Amino acid sequence: MSNTALLRKVASIQMTSGADLGANLDQAELLIQSAVSRGAELLVLPENFAYLGCKEIQNIAEIEKSIGPARKFLAEQASKYKVWIVGGTIPVKEPSLSDLNDSSLTSASCFVVDSKGIEVSCYRKMHLFDAQIDDAKGNYCESSEYSPGSSPVVVDTPIGRVGIAVCYDLRFPELFRYIVGQGAEIIVIPSAFTTKTGKAHWSLLLRARAVENLAYVVGANMGDRDHPKQPTWGGSAIIDPWGTIVGQLEGGSGVVVADIDLSYLNDLRNKMPVHKHRQFSIAKPLSSAE
Repeated sequence: MSNTALLRKVASIQMTSGADLGANLDQAELLIQSAVSRGAELLVLPENFAYLGCKEIQNIAEIEKSIGPARKFLAEQASKYKVWIVGGTIPVKEPSLSDLNDSSLTSASCFVVDSKGIEVSCYRKMHLFDAQIDDAKGNYCESSEYSPGSSPVVVDTPIGRVGIAVCYDLRFPELFRYIVGQGAEIIVIPSAFTTKTGKAHWSLLLRARAVENLAYVVGANMGDRDHPKQPTWGGSAIIDPWGTIVGQLEGGSGVVVADIDLSYLNDLRNKMPVHKHRQFSIAKPLSSAE
């Protein structure tokens, strides 16, 4: 039986953000407070938690480049409550993009902030959602505003080694194989899955990524299923390495908190060493994190 003293709590935060930054941050703070009150030490916010539906993305990205309001909010919340926060995504203008022909493009950046309020890592969304979906919005084209990242990210935290993916990344299992190969025990996935695709695939994909990698998966999604222009599915969940859903929401806003038990994870990996049995390996990305 697992030693309960080794259990650590993680929280998946589900939001119904809109175009009002102040209202979004107020909502996020209330949910962070709820997660903290339930003992969570690592909190995961959804994709675009601060700026969902906002226009003028390039102006926002320029402001956030120099620690704008969303990044400042993450630092303040993490420091105030002495927790680690995976900050969904924030549009950020990257200095490294200045040499591109189209310098208006920016990255969807997911910051990891420690309990002192320090940004210790940043993952830039690698797979951009360019797709035709049969919903109110219809056409999604993230590449018209964003540039894809090129570096997988795995970061050490007090509750375990965490790998990061964002939303559409969930459909690309080779990314997950790579970050687990870099030691990831917990995979966090800030998202804003559409209602159409989320109903069909969200839970299925979360569980698949957990099972095939024998890893904990924390999916934090937007949950405004009835939004007239851009409905999002919700269903935020925490999945254990055996594929069991240990906590899940429906639509709306809320918090899921569950235990991370690394002794259980390691026991499963020892009994079923799929990582050692692989006959194919994923080529190292050109600009991957070490």
